[in-house]
Amino acid sequence: MDLYVMNCELLATCSALGYLEGDTYHKEPDCLESVKDLIRYLRHEDDTRDTRQQLGAGQILQNDLLPIITQHSQDKSLFDACIRLMVNLTQPALLCFGKVPDDPTVRHHFLEVVSYLQAYKEVGVFLFFTFHLYLTRQDWEQRQEEDNLLIERILLLVRNVLHVPADPYEEKNVDDDASVHDKLLWAIHMSGLDDLIKFLASAQSEQQWSMHVLEVISLMFRDQTPELLVSAGQARSAQEKQRDAQELEALRQKEQAEKRSRTLQRGTRHSRFGGSYVVQGLKSIGEKDVIYHRGLHNFKNYTHDEGKAVRRVPKRKLHARDSEGKRRSALNVRLFLREFCMDFLENCYNRLMYLVKEGLIREQAQQHDETYYLWALSFFMAFNRGNGFRADLVSETMSIRAFHFIERNITNYYEMMLTDRKEPTWRMACTFLMHLALKAYQELLLTVNEMDRSRDEDIRQSANVIKSNIFYLMEYREIFLTLLRKFDETKQPRTFLRDLVESTHLFLRMLERFCKGRNNLVVQRKRVKRKKSKGRKNPTAAENTPEELEETWGAVAEELRALTEGAVPFDAASETPLEEQRTEAMVRVQDTLLNRLGPEALGLLRAARLRNTEEDGELEEEEELESVRVSETEFNFLDFIKRFANPNVVRPYLLLLRSYSQNSPHTNHCITRMLHRLAVDLKMDALLFQLSVFCLFNKILGDPAATAYKELVTFAKFVLNRFFALAAKNNKAFVELLFWKSVGAAREMTEGYKGSNKKAKWTPEEEDELRTLYEEHRDSEVPDIVETLLPLLSNTTRTRRQVVAQLVAMGLVDSVKELKKQRKGTRIVLWTEEQEEELQMLFEEFRDSDDVLGNILKKVTAKRSRARMVEKLLSMGLVSDRRELHKKRRRNPNAPGKSYYVLFILTSHKLIKEDLIWARRPHNSWCWSTVDKWSLKLYFVTGMSGPLLWLQNCLNRTADHREEEGLFQPVPIVPLTEENEDAMEKKSFQRLLRKIGVRAPADEQESFWRIPAQMRPSQLRGAAEVLSPSQDALAAGTEESEQPTPGSPIQEQQQGEADSHEQRTQALRALLLARKMKQPSTSAEHTGQQIRHWLSEMAPYSLYTPAKRKRQRVLIDDDEDD
Repeated sequence: MDLYVMNCELLATCSALGYLEGDTYHKEPDCLESVKDLIRYLRHEDDTRDTRQQLGAGQILQNDLLPIITQHSQDKSLFDACIRLMVNLTQPALLCFGKVPDDPTVRHHFLEVVSYLQAYKEVGVFLFFTFHLYLTRQDWEQRQEEDNLLIERILLLVRNVLHVPADPYEEKNVDDDASVHDKLLWAIHMSGLDDLIKFLASAQSEQQWSMHVLEVISLMFRDQTPELLVSAGQARSAQEKQRDAQELEALRQKEQAEKRSRTLQRGTRHSRFGGSYVVQGLKSIGEKDVIYHRGLHNFKNYTHDEGKAVRRVPKRKLHARDSEGKRRSALNVRLFLREFCMDFLENCYNRLMYLVKEGLIREQAQQHDETYYLWALSFFMAFNRGNGFRADLVSETMSIRAFHFIERNITNYYEMMLTDRKEPTWRMACTFLMHLALKAYQELLLTVNEMDRSRDEDIRQSANVIKSNIFYLMEYREIFLTLLRKFDETKQPRTFLRDLVESTHLFLRMLERFCKGRNNLVVQRKRVKRKKSKGRKNPTAAENTPEELEETWGAVAEELRALTEGAVPFDAASETPLEEQRTEAMVRVQDTLLNRLGPEALGLLRAARLRNTEEDGELEEEEELESVRVSETEFNFLDFIKRFANPNVVRPYLLLLRSYSQNSPHTNHCITRMLHRLAVDLKMDALLFQLSVFCLFNKILGDPAATAYKELVTFAKFVLNRFFALAAKNNKAFVELLFWKSVGAAREMTEGYKGSNKKAKWTPEEEDELRTLYEEHRDSEVPDIVETLLPLLSNTTRTRRQVVAQLVAMGLVDSVKELKKQRKGTRIVLWTEEQEEELQMLFEEFRDSDDVLGNILKKVTAKRSRARMVEKLLSMGLVSDRRELHKKRRRNPNAPGKSYYVLFILTSHKLIKEDLIWARRPHNSWCWSTVDKWSLKLYFVTGMSGPLLWLQNCLNRTADHREEEGLFQPVPIVPLTEENEDAMEKKSFQRLLRKIGVRAPADEQESFWRIPAQMRPSQLRGAAEVLSPSQDALAAGTEESEQPTPGSPIQEQQQGEADSHEQRTQALRALLLARKMKQPSTSAEHTGQQIRHWLSEMAPYSLYTPAKRKRQRVLIDDDEDD
């Protein structure tokens, strides 16, 4: 746009700014007002941004604004106004237009604005000297609000200038040549603005500019890579030399192969007539063979597609394009940036990243400002790894919080990419953001891997803690698998896929190494329980006109309103819980229906529903929380790799393998390693039996530089050999090449095809038999009629499912739901009056028996669980305490008792012997059979009967759960009472847990003992039976012989002495009897001497204190004393 077409008002305003005479700029008296007018014009410009284009064409910024701020910076108001105008003029074109326009006319205006911005960038070198002088003019204490605002505008202006993209047509520079951006960076260095940026990043008083500083730094390093900066000014390493030599050797081999092929194409003599040939076996369009009119040396490139028009690929199916490659800046710029990175890591990184992270969490930043945080994390942590790794320099971003933050952003970016499918610009932006987050996640994994190889023990321990957390949580383990499954080449470029494949390889390698040093790794597992909506079939109603419906509703509305006004379903002042009130309301509705009071029942139901709608929000939240089940399970690395055996995961790897000649050796290794895991480790090589894969392998094997891809060549030969070996056995293998195969199809291809499941056929005789049996037992009150019919059928091979399906097909039953197998206790919900009366009569009949609850459960008509029966007895007021329903044990008055003292001696002797046996037994076997009644008596007598019964209930519940759901996973034993917690801490109780097969916590990740997944329900019930107390132990734990307390202390002392003397006598008798049973050859006199010696030694440690004991427990029954 030329200057003479500028708007007259705009031209007059620009002329009123001033003029340049030589190197001196003379401002006009109305210079300040003219600058404000230009700001006003920019505020009201149209959609084509005509004002901005005219000012750019007139070079107002280069000829007027820049001289004003350099020569008249002492005029504060003018300086401030010029900075405001320059910030507006240099803002990105994408921000001005909102997006890259699709309309050609508007797109032309967009490109014009971009060209003017590139012209501004060329003169931006002179801005930084002025900015540095102004920013260092005042201290923090002397600044006013206007000064802070001006500093923010200067930082925005620096950001805008650095943000301007390079012009690819004007800047055709090679590597190590200075571009416009390099000149800007050098101007920043020469003006000292880089030191000022580091000061703003590290000073506590300047933390408000943290986000602006990070944005400027990210734009400074826009065209750089950490690897190039680390190697700047240093000699090449041996690894780099070897890599360059391999690339050069591959190029040399390709060139030699091309020379050999050209030599073979030349004939021994020249022939003007090339000849025509008939290709036998290759049909042309008709029925005849193809006639080839060229030399035979070109025939290998023949295809039927020659001469055809190339089919146009739709835009929505085009592969996403990669961003432009990085270029190498001039050496002096790279050296300056390297020093900047080292100083920034040493003094600024941790503090600046902390401030930025806090601002992002508190939502004090603008939209997508987290991209600068992600870029800084990946860039500076990569630089730290390459430049002599130091963990303390990046400690702020090396935490679980960083992993969680990045994982959440990756998920958000993917959801954003799916929201608007029709906008390519939006998809490209979301893909860029997701790629940035993936790079940051990859860098975190690389840093953890570097920490794991450190010589410092503390750093290695920290790495183990981080790995334990990221391997434990399901979100961090599943992220790469999810990204591979959801990869779409039309939205995500090849560079994203390359980083994804390399990150997955690194994660799997770290996880495999972490699992090798541990026998069992417990991880978290989440299962989403999806509730299917049960649709109801509404009967077809007669169609009525809207007028008739209005009249009908007007007549019914008044009656319904009168019914619902007086209905009170719940009592808000009642102390009865809301759930019980709901149950009572249901009973009231049922009673009114039984009494044929339909209107009252309808009113109650309506009022109850209105009351329930108030809590819909809370109920929905509870349902959502219940839909996700979180549990722990033992991790198996091979099972985790099996989840990658999916065509949706294999396809992205093969897509990246197509560009094997452009990939780095590390990328090709990552691809080959994953395919090797699937084909060799999992024996799923049939997943790769696909025609496009074989074409790719053929290309690799025929590559002249195949020696540079030895790993790929070896793997391709292995897969091809496996296929041809299979093709010799399976004649359908070549047809299978046309399709991608799932795991099931691949297994069928290698192991043999299974016959299709045909529907079971019923003969007419069998159908008549089934109909007859069903009619006979239809009215019988059997709980499950299908279970009754199955043994009566002549064909005993029929399954329940087949019988149910046939009953429905024959029309004897309307739906499968009518024959659904009922679970115990699910049918009976409410108690009827007859059942309550029966329960009360049974209680009165058996209340004086030893087992009240057991007798009631045997005699009651409506079978219910033990817990339901106890709750009903308590609610009816028949008993006041659950202990009244415990089974009573009668003690034999003639049976002599044993003291705690003797029991302690006998049981300790037994336990010591068993511990020696346990020490010689492998710990992975269950030895609950060695737990005898003497050991259990010790637990019951010493106050541990409660924990023992609790442990028995845990085993029984786990056995029931495994039988019902069929899930075998380690179950933690969590003590919820103080008594159980104390028992779990005692070594004697822990020995008992080991004997019955309960596993101790494996490492620092586990806090509770666990029932192993290998224990079957029968083993669990066997262990629970062993823990069942014997008759004497139960009597010792439940019965309390309450002896009257004497009135005087003298009587109390006499009674205590008598008890002590009697118990010591019983102890001697019991111990003599035990020694005789174990050592028959030992004389009684010698045994008695030993017992007297033990009693005299252990008298101070006696467990018996008769003066303080208020309860006496029976320990040994008649059988043991005989």
